[in-house]
Amino acid sequence: MSEVKKIATRESYGNALVELGAKHPEVVVLDADLAAATKTGVFKKAYPERHIDCGIAECNMMGVAAGLATTGKVPFASSFAMFAAGRAFEQVRNSIGYPKLNVKIGATHAGISVGEDGATHQCNEDIALMRTIPGMVVINPADDIEAKAAVEAAYKHVGPVYMRFGRLAVPVINDKPDYKFELGKGVVLREGKDLTIVATGLPVSGCLEAAQKLAADGIDAKVINIHTIKPLDEELIIAAAKETGKVVTVEEHSVIGGLGSAVCDALAENAPTKVMKIGINDTFGESGPAVELVKKYGLDADSIYEKIKAFA
Repeated sequence: MSEVKKIATRESYGNALVELGAKHPEVVVLDADLAAATKTGVFKKAYPERHIDCGIAECNMMGVAAGLATTGKVPFASSFAMFAAGRAFEQVRNSIGYPKLNVKIGATHAGISVGEDGATHQCNEDIALMRTIPGMVVINPADDIEAKAAVEAAYKHVGPVYMRFGRLAVPVINDKPDYKFELGKGVVLREGKDLTIVATGLPVSGCLEAAQKLAADGIDAKVINIHTIKPLDEELIIAAAKETGKVVTVEEHSVIGGLGSAVCDALAENAPTKVMKIGINDTFGESGPAVELVKKYGLDADSIYEKIKAFA
């Protein structure tokens, strides 16, 4: 059996920006002294006149991006999720969200899988923060294919977009000829009748593995990949909940305010369903190897399988 191809979505972000820049001269990339880490350095090498290093000043960078957007440019403001969503929240809200400016935020190094950088850099709150900004589109791609498609879709969408990318290499699961990315639309990766797993980002591939293990136990799990958390594909989730009766959400993010909360909001109003949320349980992360942290915090395939088996 051939080894599964793995690519970090931050790599995909950098490569997608280069492809986008080749087609659209109005695309400008901003970074906060992190081009090597966010992978916007490849764009800088290809188009140095369209790459602006704003220094370690994310708040200012968001203001610069807002200004560029008013001139017809399409700025992609890039930094770690902790700084893009956390440190610069006020500027994202007031300078970009409030005037509905056409700024795209590329937030890398999200979640527990940042690893050795530790709790201060492991942002497990960014989806919650960005969801609260009126009009903000929130995208959390699961692999290389989806991340590149997300960048293209963000460019085509007129208005603010927040994109979440990871540091850890993850399996490529969407390399299929019929794969289609559409903002606000979930993707059914596996059909099932006993329960529905709704996942986003890094854990999606692990959920597919977990579903295979559950099948061996006689539990038929439907798996849905939600790359766009806002706007959420409520129609798909509600239909799946009615079909299977139970829902499990899985995310590399706090269980407070992220995908799980968005799904519960939709179901409580339209189809009350028993839901279990798998994610970071109201705690900070810690320093350590990314793969070990993912396992310790229960987001690897085996842990997801055990939790869902007990729930089912």
